[in-house]
Parts: sequence; C-alpha cells; structure tokens
Amino acid sequence: MSATPDAGVPCRIVVCRDCCCGSPKVTGVDHTAQTERLREAAPVRISDCLDVCDQANVVVVRPSAAGRAAGGRPVWLGLVNDPAATEDVVSWVREGGPGVAPLPDILGLYVFSPRTARAADGS
Repeated sequence: MSATPDAGVPCRIVVCRDCCCGSPKVTGVDHTAQTERLREAAPVRISDCLDVCDQANVVVVRPSAAGRAAGGRPVWLGLVNDPAATEDVVSWVREGGPGVAPLPDILGLYVFSPRTARAADGS
C-alpha cells in the first residue's frame, strides 16, 4: 500500500530558531539553507525557543489532517545538525509524515520527548 499525503492540508514543520537553535552556538550548520530546504517539502513556522536547548537544532514535524485522523502526533527531532538529517526529514515529510508514512529508522535516532528532556534538566 502506497502512502499518499493529504494534498489539502500537508504536514507542517516547526523549527526552533532562538537562543541555541539557529544560532552560532550550534557550529557548522547553515541554518538558513536548512530552513529553506525544509520549506521545499512543507510549510515551515519559525519558533522562538522551544525550551529544549540541549537538543539544538530542534525540528518538529506536525501531521497533516490525514495523519492526525490516522493517529499521527507531532514528532520532535533533536540534533538535526547536518544536511543528511535534513534530507531524511524532507523525504519523510514528502511521503506523508506522522500517521501516514512510517518513521524512517534513521530519524528514530533523532526523536525525543520534550517532556523527558525538560525533566532531565530539572525543569
């Protein structure tokens, strides 16, 4: 069975671009190029700090309407700091993203829970 993304309401992507993410604190990343590449796959919203700085650069993939109907929930990806990881996100989103297409094994390495990350630092 082939995954077909909902053309009406696609996945959406949120990228953190504040105190750590998207800043010189995360070296060797072309933040502008990363954001533009993600925009080629889905609408992108730039967010202020998402309060999980230990995971910089954070990318959140929100499901499409079809993905939500199928049980998909936002997927938080941390340490998305190289072009290959960005390409993996783009490919998954183009396949339909959360709830529509299975999470690629490689992206499983980047998944984290924002609640777990906050609890680990005492928040």
